[in-house]
Amino acid sequence: MATFLSKTSIFHTFSFSLPKSCTPIFPFNKTHSLSFSVRANKMEESEIKEDGEVGVSNTQKKIFVAGATGNTGKRIVEQLLAKGFSVKAGVRDIDKAKTVFSTNPALQIVKADVTDGSDKLAEAISDDSDALICATGFQRSWDPLAPWKVDYFGTVNLIEACRKRGIKRFILISSILVNGAAMGQLLNPAYIFLNVFGLVLVAKLQAENYIRKSGINYTIVRPGGLKNDPPSGNIIMDPEDTLSGGSISRDQVAEVAVEALNHTEASFKVVEIIASPDAPKRSFEELFGAIKQR
Repeated sequence: MATFLSKTSIFHTFSFSLPKSCTPIFPFNKTHSLSFSVRANKMEESEIKEDGEVGVSNTQKKIFVAGATGNTGKRIVEQLLAKGFSVKAGVRDIDKAKTVFSTNPALQIVKADVTDGSDKLAEAISDDSDALICATGFQRSWDPLAPWKVDYFGTVNLIEACRKRGIKRFILISSILVNGAAMGQLLNPAYIFLNVFGLVLVAKLQAENYIRKSGINYTIVRPGGLKNDPPSGNIIMDPEDTLSGGSISRDQVAEVAVEALNHTEASFKVVEIIASPDAPKRSFEELFGAIKQR
């Protein structure tokens, strides 16, 4: 497991060591003032599922990618464009985005900060987006609330923006071990390491729970440790709360996210993915089809 931590990042925007002098701070207590914007509607406790499972054709409207300049997000944008989709890239820094992406008539770059609230996000998403892929994640910071501002409340804002725009398809990039406590993985070094920083896995799990109750057709993708290297094995896809280790290329994570748009078998499912050179090559229809809805 030490090798897993040192060579890979279990989620896509964050990896650094913790000084011994720093102690973790639980992100929610009565002394904290939450100044960021959240507009969430109350929903029923049970999961809501729509009638019908909608696939998204690349001849339809744009795909909105939140976190488009991140290490995983930019790969999602590139793969969508390569497959003939039109893409609206939601970014915090438009100037940075222009240096990341080549000029492409099928690509539109718009400012979209997930902490700004659902109204502003709905304006950015507009009425020409047909589906949304969320590849956001908090940036390096000693702010103990940062994971919650981005990975929970930011995702909630995106979900509410989609509801306002009538978007019926949402792909969320999460992480394995988000439900580590229920899996008996409290002592897993990766679970401990990540949750030191503002309980980020707990924040991600709460965001997952929110989308599952939203009525939007979702696919939640939980990758293992993320590698910037090209793929070195075939994809292994398992049901939720199964994997506690392993790694995968960001290119393959992007591929899974994009393919989820085209396969109705991916609807209303949580999938965990890693890669292995020993795994057999399987089609995405087979991979998604083998996972049962909860």
